[in-house]
Amino acid sequence: MSFAPLKNDTFLRACLRQATDHTPVWLMRQAGRYLPEYCATRAKAGSFMGLATNVDYATEVTLQPLERYPLDAAILFSDILTVPDAMGLGLSFALGEGPKFARTVRNEADVATLAVPDMDKLRYVFDAVTSIRRALDGRVPLIGFSGSPWTLACYMVEGGGSDDYRLVKSLMYSRPDLMHRILAINADAVAAYLNAQIEAGAQAVMVFDSWGGVLADGAFQDFSLAYTRRVLAQLHRTHEGVEIPRLVFTKGGGLWLDDMKSLDCHALGLDWTVNLGRARALVGEGPQGKALQGNIDPNVLFAPPAAIDTQVAQVLESFGKPHQGEGQGATHIFNLGHGISQYTPPEHVSALVEAVHRHSRRLRAGN
Repeated sequence: MSFAPLKNDTFLRACLRQATDHTPVWLMRQAGRYLPEYCATRAKAGSFMGLATNVDYATEVTLQPLERYPLDAAILFSDILTVPDAMGLGLSFALGEGPKFARTVRNEADVATLAVPDMDKLRYVFDAVTSIRRALDGRVPLIGFSGSPWTLACYMVEGGGSDDYRLVKSLMYSRPDLMHRILAINADAVAAYLNAQIEAGAQAVMVFDSWGGVLADGAFQDFSLAYTRRVLAQLHRTHEGVEIPRLVFTKGGGLWLDDMKSLDCHALGLDWTVNLGRARALVGEGPQGKALQGNIDPNVLFAPPAAIDTQVAQVLESFGKPHQGEGQGATHIFNLGHGISQYTPPEHVSALVEAVHRHSRRLRAGN
């Protein structure tokens, strides 16, 4: 496939720990319910899955935030639960509610029926990737993504979201053999899924370990991190001669940065509980260092623009001056510490993006 040449490669360069003239910024869930135009498109689609499975609608909503804001990357509009849906679990979304599965995975018989799905069942995702990449016309890079094996398992066992993860943790502690089987299948499915996104046109891929942080120390390493490693080990390193950055975000994972620094990825996402300067000292420096992504509190976006400006400057200054010049060094990708809230005023996002670009240029100039 041939696509337009990339005009703004700032995000990709930062992922690869190369110098950039400003800190790139994109936002988790940047295409979503806080935008009135997204809500209008979703209403036309009739449902969330109607939106996600329609190539034209998925393309439209992916590009909507880029029409409003000078963001440095686009992220595929989809959902982290498309993989278990393709396994036959029956994903649905009721308006105003979280995801629900018609079938759960809670015992030996359930696990016995699990398998890596035929990727043709997810063709709508790959077609959307190609469509979005074409529609971007080289404006910014396109990020593909998946949920992590552990995060997918949480939804598959619980049947939806959870406040206490009682069912999935009960299975993990009582039948670790079954949990490891679920996670191994999930890891291989996620790797195949992300590779297919790369082949369809994704220029970077991200693993969202949204619920890794609910695990106990020790359990995180065995049931989450080990299977994120299994995914990363199988991913395409390049596509058509171009390196494909790999990013990992574990919400609540700051405690385990020392364990995560050896992951075979380019960038680690951080939530707002982590000090960027300390994270940089731990995992961001040296030839094996990681780019860092994050990590402003999404609720900062409810403050007035002047306060947003102050908080943006604090986040950038906590990381410090990024690498400049030739070669590789410590780099930062600005993002939220978790997804944007549906109640966020859209004009406050404008203030944030503008502040990131302005303050990050100032920081590089040493002013």
